[in-house]
Amino acid sequence: MQNIVIVGQGYVGLPLALAAVDAGHNVVGLDIDSRKTDLISRGKSPIEDILDEDISAALATNRYRLNSAINFDTSTEVICVCVPTPLNQEHKPDLTILEAAVSAVSQSLKAGMLVIIESTIQPGTTREVILPLLEKGSGLARGQFFLAYSPERIDPLNKKWNVKNTPKLVSGLTHESAKKAQSFYNTFIDNTVISSSLEIAETAKLLENTFRFINISFINEVAMFCNQIGIDVKEVIAAASTKPYGFMPFYPSIGVGGHCIPVDPIYLSSKATEIGSTISFIDLADKINRGIPQYLIARAGKITNGLKGKKIIVIGVSYKPNVADTRETPVEDLITGLQEQGAMVFWHDDLVKEWKGEHSTQLSQKFDLAIIATPHDYLDLSVLGAVPILDTRGSI
Repeated sequence: MQNIVIVGQGYVGLPLALAAVDAGHNVVGLDIDSRKTDLISRGKSPIEDILDEDISAALATNRYRLNSAINFDTSTEVICVCVPTPLNQEHKPDLTILEAAVSAVSQSLKAGMLVIIESTIQPGTTREVILPLLEKGSGLARGQFFLAYSPERIDPLNKKWNVKNTPKLVSGLTHESAKKAQSFYNTFIDNTVISSSLEIAETAKLLENTFRFINISFINEVAMFCNQIGIDVKEVIAAASTKPYGFMPFYPSIGVGGHCIPVDPIYLSSKATEIGSTISFIDLADKINRGIPQYLIARAGKITNGLKGKKIIVIGVSYKPNVADTRETPVEDLITGLQEQGAMVFWHDDLVKEWKGEHSTQLSQKFDLAIIATPHDYLDLSVLGAVPILDTRGSI
């Protein structure tokens, strides 16, 4: 049993906290959002991936407690930092939240403690940014504390892969740091793999999601091609999937969203530019994916014979089916583009409920067009009646 602090109680930190509690550790979940910590303290889950009863069970052990201040006592042995690393308004990596969290952690850091960064970052960030912040804030010298990097691998609502059975990459500033992190994760994760350097683990995380990013952009282009020649891309994918080797199916969509897929490749591309290297596939894929909403707007205009004054309902505004997470959702660009063309745009999403100062609109037959952006399982499209439907998950 160890005394653990986990900074960030969202899609990454909360599942990690519950897994650590289940393994017998004492866990303090820290999050500067007091509304979130209050909610969790009452046994209520802020995310779809975690049930209320899972939180209640953890709280009942008396080994899990919440706090909205990032500080901890000297009995702490491991600190995991699981905060967002988004893109800024210039579509560039933004480490502001991470740097603030690490600086706050450094104020309570004592000799012998292990700090593990799980947030997605550029290669070199743990060594060149995180380490100096910890040294400066704590007054400790290098070697007096342990530092590791272990990228999160969380896929919300994935019924097959979870914290326990998803292999975990671990790396450390020193070999001892890596071994200490591996020992911690081994208490509740089936398979941990040590990378030989921090930079390898940092880059591996970016590679994983860039692979998906590029293939999603490619299948979106194939879907456009299939629409142009009049065949169903879903049938094409099914046919190609009969090949038992050398092929992995990807499916068309309105684009990419969430905290990983549209963000991580930009972190890799930005680092490549910084060191004078190039990864042109990323820039091309980003251009394709960010252009999908405009392509769909043009499709919508053809269906409705012009968009000005037309009533359009966009169905699903989260980035992924069956979750309420709207981070980096491409639906925002779709709605904005439709409005710029003069359309009266409404949106429906009973999971999100409220977004951008507006509330979800109920489905009905009072629209000129329905655009399925994110198909949640609860949807009953029969209530649309004869309203034309543009399905972004089909032959776009």
